[in-house]
Amino acid sequence: MTQDPQGFDKEPEVPDAEAATPEAESEPRVPEAGGEAPAPGAAEGQEDGELSAAQAAEVALTAQLDQARTALHERTQDLQRLQAEFQNYRRRVERDRVAVKEVAVANLLTELLPVLDDIGRARDHGELVGGFKQVAESLETVAAKMGLAQFGKEGEPFDPTVHEALMHSYSPDVTETTCVQILQPGYRIGERTIRPARVGVAEPQPGKAAEPEDGAPEQDDDGGSDEG
Repeated sequence: MTQDPQGFDKEPEVPDAEAATPEAESEPRVPEAGGEAPAPGAAEGQEDGELSAAQAAEVALTAQLDQARTALHERTQDLQRLQAEFQNYRRRVERDRVAVKEVAVANLLTELLPVLDDIGRARDHGELVGGFKQVAESLETVAAKMGLAQFGKEGEPFDPTVHEALMHSYSPDVTETTCVQILQPGYRIGERTIRPARVGVAEPQPGKAAEPEDGAPEQDDDGGSDEG
């Protein structure tokens, strides 16, 4: 019995002519009949659209920049106003601090005035001696360092804003209202008077009654006139 040789029962494959030809791959494909070709102005319309979008974006950015500049200007003005208000506040606080300090010092020194008056009377009577003298002088030095100044001297013109007249008299030795006696000295702190000086004043002597005019007839005691 005869057997067929192995491998000869199938037909050999023949390669396709179109697939094997390299020119077929390089040839451009022709659009099928009935297909739509791109319009000639489509590319230009697309470019115009992109340009319009860019312009719109630029306009939007310009508007945002203007808003930012406006907001910056407003914030700058607010900052300048706050800075000015703060400077005014600092000056007001400093002024109030100085005023409070002056009032506190004035109140303290006002309470010490009777003690200073006693020291002055003791000095006038020659009783300011020994340790009491040292204490009194130290107290007067401290009061002077705090700004307390004494005023009021005999012979100075009377000033109702700083003097308080407790006694009044007439004197031919003065030509204006004058302080002739200091009953209690006054005290001030800077330009502020905390106690006026209590003084005795003298005014010029009032003039005599006016003399009768020359040539006027003199009258007798009984009312008649003297005739030559």
